[in-house]
Amino acid sequence: MTRAFVFPGQGAQTIGMGRDLAEAYPQARAVFDEVDEALGEKLSTLIWEGEADELTLTRNAQPALMATSLAAMRALEAEGVTIEAAAFVAGHSLGEYSALAAAGALSLADTARLLRIRGQAMQEAVPVGEGAMAALLGLDFAAAQEVAEAAAQGEVCQAANDNDPGQVVVSGHKAAVERAVELAKEKGAKRAMLLPVSAPFHCRLMQPAADVMAQALAEVEISAPKVPLVANVAAEAVSDPARIRELLVQQVTGSVRWRESVAWMVGQGVTEFWEVGAGKALSGMIRRIEKGAAVKAVGTPDQVKDVAAAD
Repeated sequence: MTRAFVFPGQGAQTIGMGRDLAEAYPQARAVFDEVDEALGEKLSTLIWEGEADELTLTRNAQPALMATSLAAMRALEAEGVTIEAAAFVAGHSLGEYSALAAAGALSLADTARLLRIRGQAMQEAVPVGEGAMAALLGLDFAAAQEVAEAAAQGEVCQAANDNDPGQVVVSGHKAAVERAVELAKEKGAKRAMLLPVSAPFHCRLMQPAADVMAQALAEVEISAPKVPLVANVAAEAVSDPARIRELLVQQVTGSVRWRESVAWMVGQGVTEFWEVGAGKALSGMIRRIEKGAAVKAVGTPDQVKDVAAAD
């Protein structure tokens, strides 16, 4: 059984996530404490007792989701399952940072600070209301790209997330994305709808944020991960720290090639995926990409115990 550990991205956040892990495992609690210290604020209080609107802000959601994933990873380690139990790690967008922290390529404190910078930079790259993202359901990536190109009309509209065979997210200027929603319906999309996001991620409009991240990443140490990372923009495994740094910068404006990343891992013999952290969004995508894959959510103490006992 060859497995990969995958780490969720934005949208998986919920108030209360990770609290049961912190109560059950001192190692998980320590993750939240270290993230609070690195950020100089009680992010854990917001995660467990705050308002959903505030947690959803990109600057908060990104480090919060990473902290929850790393808490689940520490709980797994407490049950005897180490990162080396996986052949690969991968993460969806910000989840890539969680994957790198789990694999020892980035320190936890550096990861928390990088994600706070990333969240803020992505939020500030485009004035609120000028950008948008939309999910196109029932179109493949090639069709979604055609829709995005036709909708652009001199503005930015790009296929941003290739999530699974029937779900592609487009991103760009609000008017262009709204045109894409209408065009997608004409092209036979089952559904096409705007997403409740605060900025148009993974498109050229994020270039100011990519510049900020290039500078921030230049100042942190990146080690070779203990387990190769399947990078979003490359859709193949990388272990070289300089290459990882480069790809993390490209990732801000580039497409998240999740469907291809999962297919690549399956091609390398991966038959089991553990989604480490909040929610089950990636599990659903993986099942649609590779029907035969075994998928396990690892986000609660019970789930941690179950997968560790079966390991």
